Amino acid sequence: MPFTADEAFDLLEQSRARGRFAQAYLITGAPGAGKRRLLDRLAAALLGEKKDPLKHHDVHVLEPQMKSRVIGIEAMQELIGSLQMRSMMGGPKLAIIHDAERMNSSAANALLRTLEEPPGQTYFFLLSTQPEQLLETTLSRCIEVPLRSAEKQPVSARQRALLDALRAAPMGGDLAAVFGLVRQFAVLLAEAKADIEEQTEAAFKKEETLLKQVGARRDAIDEREDFYKALTESRYRAERDGLLAMIEQWFADALRQQHGAPEVDHPECREATAALAARLSTAELLRRAAALGELRDHFGRNIQEQLAIECAFLKAFGA
Repeated sequence: MPFTADEAFDLLEQSRARGRFAQAYLITGAPGAGKRRLLDRLAAALLGEKKDPLKHHDVHVLEPQMKSRVIGIEAMQELIGSLQMRSMMGGPKLAIIHDAERMNSSAANALLRTLEEPPGQTYFFLLSTQPEQLLETTLSRCIEVPLRSAEKQPVSARQRALLDALRAAPMGGDLAAVFGLVRQFAVLLAEAKADIEEQTEAAFKKEETLLKQVGARRDAIDEREDFYKALTESRYRAERDGLLAMIEQWFADALRQQHGAPEVDHPECREATAALAARLSTAELLRRAAALGELRDHFGRNIQEQLAIECAFLKAFGA
């Protein structure tokens, strides 16, 4: 379950107070989720340094190189060498790796060997927006701390279009109505995929040009191409999850109104979800919402996407 940066800090502080603080953490989340703010607070607590803790002598930071945007083996070896040295201030040492998904295979393997036998009183913090790009063995050596923004995220144009479709769709409708909603959902997914592919292709072409200018090897360029292919899939899944969340919130708002809750996720749709709450029982709303939870589970497995959507929508919106 994702946490706000403040929630994550409180939980990690509790672990530290009980002597259960791990040596390696993977802090994940979208841009703006508070990864660096959490890191600043953790560094202050671990080092006892309240003013600019990330500039402490025993904080070692590694980021992608400016031109290639890759973390290579030379930079990783330099970081590991620094960690093998004695602490400058006689306390713990912190290793911070920003955009950890940008490690090339050699750097990732060198880090893995260090994580398997970490230097004493050294803490590793890997930050990533794309943790699925990391080696499974690296993931297994870290405790993930997933973050979410404390602020309510704005509704995108596609999410707004889906809410409008939900307003117009008859609940308990016939097959034609249900499959009409399925088609609208599929169209939004197709639009999202096309936009994401266009963006990541442009980003790769730009980086490929820079890599060629600095004389990068072909395997390094191929590695970045593989990264952008995986990034496309990851962003598509995030877009798909965001659309599915709109439908889950739709049913949740109806449940809230049944039980007199003052707040709803989508107040502009309050009239439509209130009508839904009046027509269906709590048990029926929960049954229909459960179909969406099943769909989310199916998205995480090797199940044909369109078939999974059709089955779930029949359960959620059918008679």
